[in-house]
Amino acid sequence: METFGTVKAGSRIAYDWRGGPLARMIRARLQAADLRPTRQRVSLAGLLFVAGDRHVTAEQLFHEAKALHMPLSLATVYNTLRQFVAAGLIREIALYGSTVWYDTNTGPHCHYFDEDRNQLSDMSFDVTQNLKIDPPPGRKIVGVDIIVRLRDDDDAVEPTPFP
Repeated sequence: METFGTVKAGSRIAYDWRGGPLARMIRARLQAADLRPTRQRVSLAGLLFVAGDRHVTAEQLFHEAKALHMPLSLATVYNTLRQFVAAGLIREIALYGSTVWYDTNTGPHCHYFDEDRNQLSDMSFDVTQNLKIDPPPGRKIVGVDIIVRLRDDDDAVEPTPFP
């Protein structure tokens, strides 16, 4: 069994990237997307998909991997995320500036971006269903991205916790 992980309280916490149940499920998902289930892809997919829908940057994912002593470079994380986007496993969300976020929820939905906390989250409802947009002749709409940018209201007595 080939593993990696951290030592905590004298015992090694390991992730079996080859044969564990999570690894088998991820390998099948990668193969279904026509991606070869390499150690790097299985490892990063495990971090991305184990906790349900989430939003991460490549740098955040890299730091999570490093905390678990996964032998990955930042370039590998970027390349793997691009491959996952191309395969339809995750969605790329380019925000203003140079930050690119990756979303494990690939279905139609809208986002909040909290500028004060640098945090992206899903809206609880999809406002795109109410839009009436006609594409130009000969074109079709393949998606609508709505990102509502937020900041703390300095006049508020106490800010509402952000989801």
